[in-house]
Amino acid sequence: MLRQLAISCFVAILALPAVARTRPHYGGTLRVEVEGDPWQRPGGLARRLVLDGLTTISSDGTVRPALAVDWKSENDDHRWQFQLRSSVHFHDGTPMNSANVVASLTAICGAGCPWKAVHAVGATVVFTADSPLPDLPALLGGDEYRLALIGAGNAASTPGGIGTGPFQLTGSSNGAVTLTANENCWQGRPFLDAVEIHTNRSIRDQWLDLSVGHADLVDVPVEQMRQAHEQRLNVVASPPVSLLALTASDSGVLANPNLRASISLAVDRGALFNVIFQKQGEITASLLPAELTGYSFLFNAERDLNKAHEMRGGANQLPLTLSAEGGAAMQLAAQRIALNLRDAGFTVQIVAAGVPRHIDLALRRVTIEANQPQPAMEGVLRASGLAIPVLEQTPAGMYKVEREILDTHRIIPLLYLPRAYAVSGRVRDLQLGTDGAPLLAGVSLEDAP
Repeated sequence: MLRQLAISCFVAILALPAVARTRPHYGGTLRVEVEGDPWQRPGGLARRLVLDGLTTISSDGTVRPALAVDWKSENDDHRWQFQLRSSVHFHDGTPMNSANVVASLTAICGAGCPWKAVHAVGATVVFTADSPLPDLPALLGGDEYRLALIGAGNAASTPGGIGTGPFQLTGSSNGAVTLTANENCWQGRPFLDAVEIHTNRSIRDQWLDLSVGHADLVDVPVEQMRQAHEQRLNVVASPPVSLLALTASDSGVLANPNLRASISLAVDRGALFNVIFQKQGEITASLLPAELTGYSFLFNAERDLNKAHEMRGGANQLPLTLSAEGGAAMQLAAQRIALNLRDAGFTVQIVAAGVPRHIDLALRRVTIEANQPQPAMEGVLRASGLAIPVLEQTPAGMYKVEREILDTHRIIPLLYLPRAYAVSGRVRDLQLGTDGAPLLAGVSLEDAP
């Protein structure tokens, strides 16, 4: 027994230097490069560092306090009251209160909010709705509802707004955004002194900068994950956290539900998975992954071209317009889908996203932010332009709701896709959120002073 104790003590003593070496250091600047806009909503890296929400979603899917410390529902979830955290200030020193929280929420979604009204009542924010909102705390933990100070030109003069987050904007020029640590952050000071985000960088340039030590964290598109591994990049990847889906209009040519059903049957999900996205992620015909619901296998993802012809019928339709939101891989996926639909007898014209004209089909990649089935499904539907409340919570009830939605073929799930990044060897403690985004507020640098 004494010998075992002595050995244990010796091992513990040997481990002390290793622990000291791996303990997080304060200081240093993290250099990040991205293809897109770090302020984009949802998912922009700068937004996540500068702005907070009333709640946040932990890695296990639990809704936790953020700018709100407590909440309760009344009247069968038609009314919610959120108690705000005290002594929180925006980066310019303005105290956070219920009035500026209400102003921010109203600016975010206006008349299109999931709730009917939101009011400031003392140190609380009160939401009311015509329909039950059982998942409102989880909804408010999503990226869309991060809060910025509104008024006095703040939202207009500062990209992304003035927030309460662990970092604040201190510089923006020549495609580079500089964020510095918020010394008075309610969450505590972050380890990093600063984060520099260089925008509009091609993947080739990002990977080159990472290899020569000029960058610490860069994008790895899903379709290039295999190539990144072959180049021996240190890749950090999430599970499948976004849904690739077609949304179909229910007006114009596609007012006919049989045509929408034909489109769903004609798409070759296997070709998208194998060719475009290089076997990353999962093929699906369900809105949510199996680990959230347990029943996604009940939806048939097989292509059936004969049935697609049968559902379309023999009539000649007007050309369909198809748009794709995103980069080169999304455009290639749209072209592949157009070929699939032509095999079924449709004429398809691919148009640029955002063109002011009627769009019959839109290819979207929707992030699954929540880690619980009900709010996750509502979030996917809302991001897809289908504001359909999901009131069921049991697996059987959720399956019934999803079956009814998918049987309209207004949304056609195709693939679940992960998110991935490559990091330098000096980065420590990088974790990914439930939506696959890097949680940079908890990162430290090995060589920090």
